[in-house]
Amino acid sequence: MSNPTSSNSTSSNPVLLNNVEHADLRVAIRPGAEYGDSVNQLPIYPSEFEEAQRSFPIVFRREESGIQAYALLGLDRDENLFLEDGRWTSDYVPAVQRRGPFSIGIDTSRSDGESQGDPLVYIDLADARVGAVDGLPVFLEHGGNAPLLDHIASVLRVLHEGVTSAPAIYAEFEDAGLLQPVDIQISLSEEDGYELPDLLTIDQSALADLSGESLEALHRSGLLRAATMAASSLGNIQYLIDRKNRKRLLT
Repeated sequence: MSNPTSSNSTSSNPVLLNNVEHADLRVAIRPGAEYGDSVNQLPIYPSEFEEAQRSFPIVFRREESGIQAYALLGLDRDENLFLEDGRWTSDYVPAVQRRGPFSIGIDTSRSDGESQGDPLVYIDLADARVGAVDGLPVFLEHGGNAPLLDHIASVLRVLHEGVTSAPAIYAEFEDAGLLQPVDIQISLSEEDGYELPDLLTIDQSALADLSGESLEALHRSGLLRAATMAASSLGNIQYLIDRKNRKRLLT
């Protein structure tokens, strides 16, 4: 059995986006392996669970920085079973990839290293989608945000709010006894299979056994729904196996 991992390493040149220097900038909406889409897992955040659980299994990992949720996309290294012919075939694409060459950061030009107001939008000028002739405009003719930038801003808010709020949410899941360690075993045939070790999942039994203050607190905060979505998403493991078997038949 193999233990799948994912990796993506590319050069970058992020700069602060503004409507003066980048007035005529165009950016292509173009997924692909070269843009980090060929990975077998991607980080997601609680606000994405409702849409993500329709397509992907949602699992958690305990990392040095804390607990992080992931959408499982494939079984082999650098395998995204939802990426075909340069496009996503799933109903949902995790925000970390929908952002394209854009990111949120702080204005490091300030001597105190702090930003004022809302987080700032950066763009990676080294990304091949930036400046593409078939790209969409980032700004309108007179400097306002084009629809592309408005969409990207909403995606970046999901990521920014997720990074900020997720640790406390996962801590509540753990305090309620919902996160349980598992090693997922997947068999494709008598000879071929996969082991996904060191994962955490929302335990269905623990979820069903919630009562009293724990149940009331999770329900009141809206986190009970998020936990339920993550738990129900594990049914998509069979969906992942079916996709893998179809791919094996074609290769």
